[in-house]
Amino acid sequence: MNGLDRYAVEFGVTVEQLTLWVERRWILPVQSGGKILFDEADKARLKMVVEFHRDLDIDDETMPVVLALIDRLHATRARFSDLLQALADLPEPHRTAISLRIQGMLDE
Repeated sequence: MNGLDRYAVEFGVTVEQLTLWVERRWILPVQSGGKILFDEADKARLKMVVEFHRDLDIDDETMPVVLALIDRLHATRARFSDLLQALADLPEPHRTAISLRIQGMLDE
């Protein structure tokens, strides 16, 4: 028992499906001592894959594209958050100038 059976039951999929998804690297759990361990992010991604597969009927060929787009979206959100923090750290006159410049670009 490598732990996959527990997660398969928890998420309502077969061990074969879950094994395939791990092999395809749709889910990237940690392997330690012959066991596969899912952290909270892995569980959330597994839940998402199950919902996409079951509820939205996304096929095996399309799933990597969807997951890649979601990964890019998350990375972009993280970079945007870093940018907002960097802007917040600037002195007030610079924040105002940048805000006005951005607003002008959005109004175009």
